[in-house]
Amino acid sequence: MDYLPLFIGFTAAAVMIQAGILVAMYLAVRQTSARMEALASEVKTKVLPTAELVQSMLVEFRPSLQALVTNVAESSSMIHAQLERLDATLSDVIDRSRLQVIRADELVSRTLDRVEKTTDIVEKTVVSPVRQLAGIVQGVTTGLEFLFGGRRRSRNGITVPQDEMFI
Repeated sequence: MDYLPLFIGFTAAAVMIQAGILVAMYLAVRQTSARMEALASEVKTKVLPTAELVQSMLVEFRPSLQALVTNVAESSSMIHAQLERLDATLSDVIDRSRLQVIRADELVSRTLDRVEKTTDIVEKTVVSPVRQLAGIVQGVTTGLEFLFGGRRRSRNGITVPQDEMFI
C-alpha cells in the first residue's frame, strides 16, 4: 500500500487550514487597523485641540505664574525675616522683664529687711523703754494708791479692797 497520496492529501489539507487561518488573521488585523485609524482621527479631532489650547494657555499664563511664584517666594522670605526680628525682640523683652523682676524682688527684699531692722531698733529703743516706764509708773501709782487709799470705791458706793476687784 502506497501511503504517499495519503500524506500528500493530509499535507494539502493542513496547508489549506493554515491559509484559512492566515486569511482570518489578515481580516482581523485589517478590521482592528480600521478601528485604530478611526480612534486616531477622533483623538486628533478632540484631544489635540484641547492639548493645544492647554499649551497655549500655559504659554500665555507662564509670565503670570512666574510672577506669582516669585512674589510668593519674596513674601515668604520677608515673613521669615520679620519673624526672626520679632523673635529677637520678644527674647530681648523677656530678658529685660526677667531682669526687672529680679531687681524688683531684690528691692522688696532689701526694703523688708530694713523694715525689720527698723522695727527691731524701734522696739529696743522706744517701745521697750516706754513699757518699762509705763510699768514703773503703774507700780508707783499702785504703791501710792495703796499707801494713801488702800481701798477703791466701786460704782455702787461700796468700798472693796483692791485685791478683790480682780477676782
